[in-house]
Amino acid sequence: MTLNDFSLDFFSLKGKTAMVTGGNSGLGQAFSMALAKAGADLFIPSVIKETGETREMVEAQGVKAEFLTVDMTVKGACQEIMDTCLDRMGSPDILVNNAGICKLNSVLDFDRNDWDPMIDVNVTAAFELSREAAKVMIPQKSGKIINICSLFSYLGGRMSPCYAASKHALAGLTKAYCDELAEHNIQVNGIAPGYYATRITEATRSNPDSNTKVLEHIPANRWGNPQDLMGAAVYLAGRASDYVNGHILVVDGGYLVR
Repeated sequence: MTLNDFSLDFFSLKGKTAMVTGGNSGLGQAFSMALAKAGADLFIPSVIKETGETREMVEAQGVKAEFLTVDMTVKGACQEIMDTCLDRMGSPDILVNNAGICKLNSVLDFDRNDWDPMIDVNVTAAFELSREAAKVMIPQKSGKIINICSLFSYLGGRMSPCYAASKHALAGLTKAYCDELAEHNIQVNGIAPGYYATRITEATRSNPDSNTKVLEHIPANRWGNPQDLMGAAVYLAGRASDYVNGHILVVDGGYLVR
């Protein structure tokens, strides 16, 4: 390939099928929309039942959308997800492991009832679904797996020891899968969002003290918007990132530099 062969088509996802877990709410909805706008058909498994909003937004881009209501903590759920995708839409070209949960509690009060579901969703489901994806991506000699990590893949987790542990694990899983799948032309990368203006952070943002504390740590001096993540998702899902592998792309307004 020469320099003249590069074009903006390297960012196009037309003709591709993308699976986005938890892609019908929160930041997952932004990832779904980004891939749809780039031309990908969407398969969205989520524990939250689809209400029609995300379907309308995705299909307005001229692509297809299929949904599956499923609890990823249930044994065999990831196999069901992949089988359903294969039946309805064919092999996925892109997998975004976005589904995740976070519960806050002090170390002394955090117990296995808090720990186990978070590990099941944040780590185990990503491990299992990535394995199922690899089974179909290896024969087609191409694929993109994108794990949604976090700033807490790098930081401690005050009031959420399990969330920090799970996101550290997901970053490690990203590198481990890259090490094994890169030779099959499968790129495995992560996106680590910083502090974003979503429903989950509403309490922090509405409190003047906690809001100021967060903003003082962000050089961009603002909370991130879901749209700020969309370009990163398209980049890592498309041909433009074919030689990027095992990397965690931090999208945090500069938070980690302070």
